[in-house]
Amino acid sequence: MRRLFWLAMGITIGALIVRKLSRVAEKLTPRGVATGIGAGLTELADAIRDFADDVREAMHEREAELRESTGLDGQLGKVEQPE
Repeated sequence: MRRLFWLAMGITIGALIVRKLSRVAEKLTPRGVATGIGAGLTELADAIRDFADDVREAMHEREAELRESTGLDGQLGKVEQPE
């Protein structure tokens, strides 16, 4: 019984190791490297796009604050009429 257990354990571990090594070897092929680089560039482009959106949004908020504080928004000196 023990021998059968260890035989099954060895076969299972051997199969897992072979599968893992096959995946690693596939990543090292030219196609695997190209896929990895392509995925990395896609992630980088997404990150740059998100950063640019955040900067643009903050820029518009700050510009509105500056316009309000300097009166360039058309509100400086404006007298509101009581109703």
